[in-house]
Amino acid sequence: MASSTSVVLAALFANGAIAVLKFGGFLLTGSPAMLSETYHSISDTGNQIFLLVGIKYGAQEATREHPFGHGKAQFFYSLLVSVMLFGIAGWESARHGYSALREGGVHRANDPVTLFGATFDPVYVNYAVLLGAILFESYALWKAYQGISRQMDEHGWTSLREAFAKTSDVTTLTALTEDSIALAGAGIALFGIYLTRVTENPVYDAGAALVIGLMLMGFAIALALENKRLILGESLPKPDEDELRRIVADWDGVTELVDFRTVYFGAEELLVTADVAFEPALDAETINDRITKLELALMDHDDQIRKVYIEPET
Repeated sequence: MASSTSVVLAALFANGAIAVLKFGGFLLTGSPAMLSETYHSISDTGNQIFLLVGIKYGAQEATREHPFGHGKAQFFYSLLVSVMLFGIAGWESARHGYSALREGGVHRANDPVTLFGATFDPVYVNYAVLLGAILFESYALWKAYQGISRQMDEHGWTSLREAFAKTSDVTTLTALTEDSIALAGAGIALFGIYLTRVTENPVYDAGAALVIGLMLMGFAIALALENKRLILGESLPKPDEDELRRIVADWDGVTELVDFRTVYFGAEELLVTADVAFEPALDAETINDRITKLELALMDHDDQIRKVYIEPET
């Protein structure tokens, strides 16, 4: 949890500072790509606040109304993030870029600006801001990658694709996704603005804004689907669940594994239930003792397991 918080705080700091700088660049140059990137960074800043709320709320202790705790709050707030990423950053960026393209790129002449006695072309402000954004986002992405790498090492996942499909730590996943998109978006905006400056054709700038918007909407949909699977109550991936099944089926005194289920009720918080048939000759006290040891063995095997309920069958 501490790792997730540090990842989100790093992204919050980066996006808040970058949003202000990008908006300043847009005011000076009227660049559609810079406005798209401003929408993007404002949305990302709000998203980090949602993620921090999800972390704090999800860490609350279990109550009578919420007997398994509030862990799914992180899934809910991460879903809100995907909606914001699509609705605010993605849709507005794409709409603005498309409108600019229809109007021929909406090029505004960049009159020289004088600041502290120096006169310069304001397009260089955009270059500086976007290069700074790339540096900031690279740092935030590195922090997020460290977080997901620890999970990959812990669970034996071999690729980011596998981690994306299996992780329940949606906070780190969301930060990693956002930072990747932000880095790509800053690069696309920089390229589009540069091409417009060199060719004096505003279509490249406007096209960059449209591409950024479409990219944001695509990733937002993917992120929403990832959160949907966990909100609805996804089980442990089958290979990992099969390992737990084997532990139960091979346990001393067990004759049959009647039923076995797993479900995430929070980030890296797993519930395991099993209906187990024991040897008829075992008395109640022996069965209870073996169930207790079996529960501890399952928790030792996977530290995501927080609750285990084993029902003996006769």
